[in-house]
Amino acid sequence: MTTSTGQQVTVTEAGSTAYQTGTSSASASAVSTGEQVLVLGTTSGTTIAATQVTVQPTGSGAATSSAAGVIPFTRGAATTNKQAGQIPANYSEGSGTIVSGMVANKATEAALAAYPGGIVDRVVKLSDGEYEVHYIGVNWPHHVFVNQDFKVVGAN
Repeated sequence: MTTSTGQQVTVTEAGSTAYQTGTSSASASAVSTGEQVLVLGTTSGTTIAATQVTVQPTGSGAATSSAAGVIPFTRGAATTNKQAGQIPANYSEGSGTIVSGMVANKATEAALAAYPGGIVDRVVKLSDGEYEVHYIGVNWPHHVFVNQDFKVVGAN
């Protein structure tokens, strides 16, 4: 597959991989060439072991947001140092507790809808109850901050 920023990724599936179209359950046959999808799973390099694949509903705009400003990864290019929105006041890189399951999925979906094209490798719950979604595969953003209502509040 190719992300919206042009990064080539490999997606592997298992018998337990769940498929959805929007918010409805679906089968693997719901995915076809050229469809916009959200893939959740664990990453290793540019390979994603999919636990969930969601086909984006036509016209949702989630995977084509022009406001995102995601900067594709370019080997050797310096990371862009910028900030958008609110960064939690007590935020310290490396702090918090890694979360998984439905909470991590909701935070990931919110982050990828706002900033499509990144690859999420972990979600961390911060001391104030907000979440840091950690992006790899792009030069910006590296951290996307999501509140308890799963709304994106900032990025850096």
